[in-house]
Amino acid sequence: MSVLIITKSDDNECVTAVIRGIENRGGKAVRLDTDLFPTDTRLVVRYEPGGDQLHLATPDDEVDLREISAVWYRRTRFGGAIPATLDEQLRRASVGESRVTILGMIASLDAFHLDPVTTIRHSSNKQLQLKVARDVGLETPRTLITNDPEAVRRFAARCPGGVVAKMLSSFAVFDEQGDERVVFTNPVSEADLADLEGLRLCPMTFQERIAKRCELRVIVVGRQVFSAYIDSGMSSRAVHDWRRDGQGLLEHWRPYPLPAAVAERLLLLMDRFDLNYGAADLIVTPDERHVFLEVNPVGEFLWLERYPGLPVAQALADTLLGRVPRRDHAHIRSMA
Repeated sequence: MSVLIITKSDDNECVTAVIRGIENRGGKAVRLDTDLFPTDTRLVVRYEPGGDQLHLATPDDEVDLREISAVWYRRTRFGGAIPATLDEQLRRASVGESRVTILGMIASLDAFHLDPVTTIRHSSNKQLQLKVARDVGLETPRTLITNDPEAVRRFAARCPGGVVAKMLSSFAVFDEQGDERVVFTNPVSEADLADLEGLRLCPMTFQERIAKRCELRVIVVGRQVFSAYIDSGMSSRAVHDWRRDGQGLLEHWRPYPLPAAVAERLLLLMDRFDLNYGAADLIVTPDERHVFLEVNPVGEFLWLERYPGLPVAQALADTLLGRVPRRDHAHIRSMA
């Protein structure tokens, strides 16, 4: 069996770990670094009455894409090696054409997809996630998404434990020195509530502040569930968002015995989204409630392999090779 891995050349070692797992199980892994297309990777796709051709030539391999049995959609950076000196409009057009070419090729493959791009995009909607999570019985925080300052103040008044602010999209801003400043979850102070004029330019998400015993990252691969926890309170920087001191906390993650009822509800959530992979974030409260925050359909897991030792890469390899039960997206393949 051959697995096509959609990634980029500077992706982390989790790709290597999954490739190793595939090869150790007798499969073949083909790595497509999207930043090297079209400059260093050649793709020939031909549709004719006498037979189609789907040929991929990477710097390391050549493959008939009709032989691909599974696709892992991991990371992309389309056209990343197209020269920056190219006219800006032409470069934008080249990147865009490279993107639709690769995505079209992926969609056309008659193979198992972990997961289909359309499924990933749909399930990435965090507002929909909160609704579906409630539907399957998961507890979620009270949440407000708005650009109305008065609505925020009324919401905060109904949250005696306080309020935090976050964004629905993941992004960073850069200072004058070019240093990256990631936007994390932050507490909302009385001074913030008094000055919410910025909402006129950008909506924000507000949630009730949940008391934490610890925070969880739960990885679901097919029907398998892996869970680890961190006491974010051990770092003053990470009290409101463990990612703010992610590097400092790496070695402190430990396996977590997720209650069966919570695991079952997370599997129901994945069933509803038809996802085979997801990295879910939850809070465990001092009274042992498990509060769902969100699930990332392409979320990171490498540090959980290294420190708690969760065998996520092996589970991904088994799922891609069809060695374990999985959601097979039959309804999507039937549309191709």
